[in-house]
Amino acid sequence: SDHMENICGYLMKYTNLVTGWQYRFFVLNNDAGLLEYFVNEQSRHLKPRGTLQLAGAVISPSDEDSHTFTVNAASGEQYKLRATDAKERQHWVSRLQICTQHHTEAIGKNNPPLKSRSFSLASQGSANSPGVQRRPSQNAVSFFNVGHHRLPTGKRVPIMQPDHLVDVREMMSQAEGQQRDLIRSIECLPVSGHLTSLDQDLLMLKATSMATMNCLNDCFHILQLQHASQQKGSLPAGTTISWLEPKISLANHFKNGAAQNFPAEINKPASVREEQSIAEPCQLTREPEEINPDEELEDICDDKEDDLGAVEEQRSVILHLLSQLKLGMDLTRVVLPTFILEKRSLLEMYADFMSHPDLFIAITNGTTPEERMIRFVEYYLTSFHEGRKGAIAKKPYNPIIGETFHCSWRMPKSDVATDAGSNFSAHSPSEQVTLSKDLEGQTELDYYTVKFVAEQVSHHPPVSGFYAECVERKMCVNAHVWTKSKFLGMSIGVTMVGEGLLSLLEHGEEYTFSLPCAYARSILTVPWVELGGKVNINCAKTGYSASINFHTKPFYGGKLHRVTGEVKQNTTNTVVCRVQGEWNSMLEFTYSNGETKYVDLTKLSVTRKRVRPLEKQGPFESRRLWQHVTESLRDGDIDKATEHKRALEERQRNEERLRAETETPWCTKYFLKEGDGWVYHNPLWKTVSAAQTQQTDTN
Repeated sequence: SDHMENICGYLMKYTNLVTGWQYRFFVLNNDAGLLEYFVNEQSRHLKPRGTLQLAGAVISPSDEDSHTFTVNAASGEQYKLRATDAKERQHWVSRLQICTQHHTEAIGKNNPPLKSRSFSLASQGSANSPGVQRRPSQNAVSFFNVGHHRLPTGKRVPIMQPDHLVDVREMMSQAEGQQRDLIRSIECLPVSGHLTSLDQDLLMLKATSMATMNCLNDCFHILQLQHASQQKGSLPAGTTISWLEPKISLANHFKNGAAQNFPAEINKPASVREEQSIAEPCQLTREPEEINPDEELEDICDDKEDDLGAVEEQRSVILHLLSQLKLGMDLTRVVLPTFILEKRSLLEMYADFMSHPDLFIAITNGTTPEERMIRFVEYYLTSFHEGRKGAIAKKPYNPIIGETFHCSWRMPKSDVATDAGSNFSAHSPSEQVTLSKDLEGQTELDYYTVKFVAEQVSHHPPVSGFYAECVERKMCVNAHVWTKSKFLGMSIGVTMVGEGLLSLLEHGEEYTFSLPCAYARSILTVPWVELGGKVNINCAKTGYSASINFHTKPFYGGKLHRVTGEVKQNTTNTVVCRVQGEWNSMLEFTYSNGETKYVDLTKLSVTRKRVRPLEKQGPFESRRLWQHVTESLRDGDIDKATEHKRALEERQRNEERLRAETETPWCTKYFLKEGDGWVYHNPLWKTVSAAQTQQTDTN
């Protein structure tokens, strides 16, 4: 009883996808078993902004950090809260758990457990009964009359035998059928009245039921693993059980909703009319444009994505969208709500892979093939963290076909790592002759220039090409990426299909590499990003290769954002370097000579890219193309941003339809199709090869 005191204080609250972290004043009412919150302490005498019944709730400290915890009510509502430090979190968690246990036991004494489990809609809840009514006090959970089995207290659960697993599988099959009936019953409800098919509680049931069934299937698989381990002995220490791919076929559970019809806007802003009236891209000049780096200015834009900044009314939008998706559905053609967008294009996000140009240029300064491969791996692993503009997962704009993005970086030569005895930062007199007058002028400067260009070369499938080069160091990278996104229940997975090629022309070496998959997790609460999958880096000439694993967080145990890898000499099968750590915080490199190197990504200096001012950009360059959407998002005007975004998408669809009718192929500007890939039209290897040929003819 000493611990059953009422406590109060400020916590940060984040309850769903469309509400950011905000300080709220919380009060734990032990007598009533309630957790209440107010806007601030001064408004405590007013009606609470929100209330959770703690009876039957689950209080869970988060493993993401030492400050966050969740309160999951029996009704399905969740509060995600953050204390100022670990001590304060423990104080709140322990008091909440004591209060929860007290009121849960009190209800258990007054309400004996149900003997059966049933999911049933009231008889009047059919499509033939439009007059369905719901009492004001009746929420969606009580409406569906969900009961639970309860295990006898004090009894140990026996180890499941194979026939018991068969029984579990049969029960799960019954649950799948009941879930299908549940979804059909919700969809048969009228669209108006006190209880409709768009009721927020019912939308939440539709959106989460699919993930729940998938989670049950994962748990069943764990039981099978445990049974198998009991037959062969215990699982080894440290064993983790990973999340599994969906195994339950739910293809016929849901019907895809038709595209939302919006009323025609009569009075559209001039900027929207401008977006819709831009000429067909193929009718504009499609000749490659040489961007002068001297016209580019250091980027002052700093759009950090700290919160989702949308209003509570948007909650039903995301729930309705999720309720229409199927497991494994390709999201390429799904139009997502504007309020979850980052304020930049995907093409610009690719440019952020080059935010450490000093590490990129230093690759070619390695004195041996082994050192150059290790340097490339170091650069590769440090290139991902800057691509995230905040802890919350948000989606960059889908580039429209023909969209381009240009930028560059200037890196002082003194800041690029070199090796003793090597003089790769200077060109010999014969090499100077092979360069154009333009490039000769650049070699006299005290900085290196890395130029970057990206282009959306295909709409369906969505394929982007990007290319970067440092002429002074005779190195360039060319890549093409096809982003395939799928709905996985409570997360979204994006597969990066494609390949990159790094060319070190001074050494005649080419390194092929791939990209990991990305996942947006917890899309109904606080979405966050993790990388997953195995990538390979190979250099055929030197025989060195690297294998890197991005580990997704296991279902049981394990850490977030973990990465491991090794660099190997293929001929001798010798491992020359191992790496482990987290791709967004600390990396540890262990070399064959026993030395260890630590890289703290949070302290790595980021070189700002240089971009031309908007007035000098072409109409299909990313920032100018999306400028009205970006400005509206900065102003917090979601409706206006949606209007501008829709105008761009409508124009793209109209152009695509016109090309199909006239059988006109799309003309790319900077990239050419070669086999299954896309290659920059004038890569550095062609320029250097032509210059060397000219030098040979001169001699």
